[in-house]
Order: sequence, then C-alpha cells, then structure tokens
Amino acid sequence: MLALLSACLQVLIFPRAPLNFLCWIAVTPLLYALLRGRGGEGEMADSEGRSLRPFTLLQGFMIGWFCGTVWFIGSCYWIISVMHGYGGVNWVFSVLIMLAFCLILGMHQGAFGLLVVWMGRRSSAGNRLPLLLAPFFWVAIEFFRDRVTPVPWDPLGNSQVANIPFTRIASFTGVYGLSFAIILVNCAFAAALLLPGRRRRLNLLISATAAAVALQMGVFAKPAPFATTKEAVLLQPNIPISDLAPWAQQDFDKLLRDQTQLSVHAKTKNPPGSPGLIVWPESPVSFADSDTNLRHTLKAMAQDTNSFLIIGVTGTTGGGNTGRAFQEFNSALVVDSRGNEVGRYDKIHLVPFGEYVPLKDLLFFARKLTHEAGNFSRGTERKVFDLNGDKAGIAICYESIFPEEIREFSANGAQVLVNISNDTWFGESGAPYQHLDMTRMRAIEAHRWVLLSTNNGVTASIDPYGRIVKKAERNTATALVAPYGTEMETTFYVRYGDLFAWICVVISCLALLVRPRISAGTMLEARTT
Repeated sequence: MLALLSACLQVLIFPRAPLNFLCWIAVTPLLYALLRGRGGEGEMADSEGRSLRPFTLLQGFMIGWFCGTVWFIGSCYWIISVMHGYGGVNWVFSVLIMLAFCLILGMHQGAFGLLVVWMGRRSSAGNRLPLLLAPFFWVAIEFFRDRVTPVPWDPLGNSQVANIPFTRIASFTGVYGLSFAIILVNCAFAAALLLPGRRRRLNLLISATAAAVALQMGVFAKPAPFATTKEAVLLQPNIPISDLAPWAQQDFDKLLRDQTQLSVHAKTKNPPGSPGLIVWPESPVSFADSDTNLRHTLKAMAQDTNSFLIIGVTGTTGGGNTGRAFQEFNSALVVDSRGNEVGRYDKIHLVPFGEYVPLKDLLFFARKLTHEAGNFSRGTERKVFDLNGDKAGIAICYESIFPEEIREFSANGAQVLVNISNDTWFGESGAPYQHLDMTRMRAIEAHRWVLLSTNNGVTASIDPYGRIVKKAERNTATALVAPYGTEMETTFYVRYGDLFAWICVVISCLALLVRPRISAGTMLEARTT
C-alpha cells in the first residue's frame, strides 16, 4: 500500500494535476516501506532503527518495480490512445503495449528499491547510510534511464519547473540536481519516521517540513521579466491527424496557401530593417524539401516579409544518379530573408514507433502502426544557424526531453533555441503539458529563450527562467507573435554537461563496491564534532 501511495503521489506532481508541492513527500512512503521491512510496529527496529525483518533484495526490487510501473501507467496512459487511434491496434493489444512499456521503465525504480534495501542490510549504522545514499542512487538511475532508454519521461526535478529560485540549481547540475534535492528532503521525512527516539523524530520532522516549505516558497517569486529585442511568428496550423490520408494535390496546395497567409498576416514589431523570423512546426503533412512549389512559396514569403524561415520538412539525400543510397530525414529547413537556403538540420534522436519501428517483423499485430511510422535516417550534426547575427539551434519534437542533447546546441554557440514539434498524437492527455515542461527545463539549464512551435499546441515563447511569456490557445489554427531575445551567457551546465550526474554515478558505484565499515558510534561522534 505504501508503494502504491508513493506512485499516486508521483503521478499528481506532474501535469495535468500539477500538485507539484507534493514532490517533497512523494517518495517518502516508498523509502519508508523499503527500510521498515516486514516487521510490525512493535518489532520494527533495533536500537539503531534497523529493521529486524528486512526485505530481501528481490523483494526490494519488486516493491520499487511496482511503484515505478504504477507511476508510469498514471503518467503515460496516453500510449493506449496513440496505439489504438493512430496505430490501428485493437484495445486489448494497445493496453498490453502500454503495460509492457510501463513495466520496462518501472524497473528503474525497481533498481532503486533494490539498492536502498541492499544498503540497509549492509549498514551497521541503521537506516542512516541508505537514506544518505538514496539521493545519489536516484540520480544515477535517472541519469542511466535518460541516457539509455528511448523515452526518458518526467524526471523528478521537472516537477519544480515553475519554482524559479530553486531551478537556478539546474544551470549548474541540470535537472538532476533538482531531483537530488527533492529526494534528499524525502529522505529527511523518511528518517523522521524510521529513526529511533521520539524527540529525534520530532526534530527531524520539523526540520524536513521547514526545508520543504522554504524550498517550495520559491514558486511565489516573481523576478523581473527578461528584455526582449525581437518578435518571431510561430505557426500553429492545427492539422488533425485524421485528415492525413489521402491527400490530393489540391488539398496540399490549399494547406500551403493557408499556412503562408497565416504567417504573412501576423504583424511583428521588429526593429526597422531587421529581418524577422517565421517558424513552421513539425507537421503531420510531409512537406518535402525537394518540392519545387514549396521552394517557390517559401522564397516569396521570405522576401515579402523580410524574414528568416525555419520550416519543418521531410529532407532527402541520395537516390537518382547521385551514386548514394536514398535517405529520408525529419528535418528543419532554414531559409534567409532573400529566399536562399541557409542549411538544414536533420533530426538525430528519432522516436521509436513514430519515425522508425524497432523489431518491425515481430510487430505483425500492428500492421497499420508499422506502415504509418516513418523510416527516417538519423542526422549526424547538431547545427547552429546564423540568422543575421543571432545564432539559433533547432531541436525537433521530443529531442527537447534530452538534457545533454539540447545542451550541445548552446555549447556550439546557440543564443536562442527553437523547438518544432507535432504533439497531436498525444490527444487531450497530460502529455503535451509534460512535454512543454521538459522543454521549459531545457531553457533553464542553458539560460536561453526557447521558441516552441507545435502543430496544435502548446505553442509558446519561453524565457531563460522557464517562464511561458506568451502562448497560443490549443487546437486552433493561428500564428503566435512571440517576443524573445538572445543570451550570450554560458551556464556551468552548458560548459561541463552532466558532471554532477556522473559524480552521483561514481559515488553510487563506490557505495556498492566498498563495504561500509562505519559504526553508529562513529557517526554520532562525527556529528557531535
């Protein structure tokens, strides 16, 4: 029951139920369950608070796995509608696919449970050591999940994206530092429940509560707005995925005209003579960069509006008489204000089952899904484009959920970040808002403005503190005139990357390899000293 409670609290700290203040206690029930063991209240612990009937490592893993699986089900339930509504998979298989996904990702909290129980069983100082190491374990596992799994969704630190003073930590440590601090407070609450001595428990409870309240109060801070020097036009065409097939040429031409008119009619207030910026999102309609009509339209629009263009397209290379194999890319085409092509960014981190299908031959039950999914090739370079002196890095769709990958754009000189996306697949679930918050965290880590252009929302301008400065209403066809600026400052995180997360990995490995020999008396002596 405690693991289930912890899972439910973790669901509630992310949108659409943004009860983010619960993050300070969300993992406490799990920690308490893991370290309390199987003993009842009267026989729970020895004089050092250590369980007299501790869980086995397998039991610790299973408890954590259950908690993680339930949390991912509550967070990623939208997979069912994606598989059923857009993949043509029946409801039963859609539910099974979602459960398989959540069971796999839930193993990360299973690993956390195993490590906490392991340290509890090895420690000669009661529950102090596992609670001291738990934040390091959590970050190491979260870091592993983000680097290895294809969908590192909702790191714990992201729950505090609106807490501006607290998120300053992320400019040094990335989102992992926020996760560390949150787990540390959870450990203080767990210690207040587990450690012996009524007075000691009360003091710990008061201290943990004070820390949680003090840290959470940052959500009420209202720093001065950042200066904006320019305005961009962020197109939100709102093309329903159900309208995708079949597309006649006249429908395609009409869509191109409609999007062009929306973009041209949007009025910006840029400095006189300074080129503007128009951004079209990743679209469910495949605009091909080789299409002559598209090229002519974009050239005319760039010249008429004196604007640089960033356009979501299907990029191609090779084929024909080139002597190279034909390849397709999910790309962003960059055009200057004279209508000339500046370059193209080809997406590097592709979406499984959206842009390629792993184990395609085995997924015979999802023929429509495997047919509709793209067969894109991966790009090779995180390019930064010069837009009349402003350096811009472009990420496509869910690339924005990977901290290290977005960091590379700023490290390569980007002064503003652009994210083009198509979140229509998520429907009206919490997923578009979760994606938005992870994009906001990238702005915080790099201290950069982010211009987010999506097919149906949330289209927004995000400042370097992660605040949404202006956004468009979801599910409407519109062109958002978005204020933004450029930033030259390079954060510690941009310069050195995931140094903090690697430190947590090293400390976790040392804790597993080196048997703790610290005694309760030694710890007490160190504390009094």
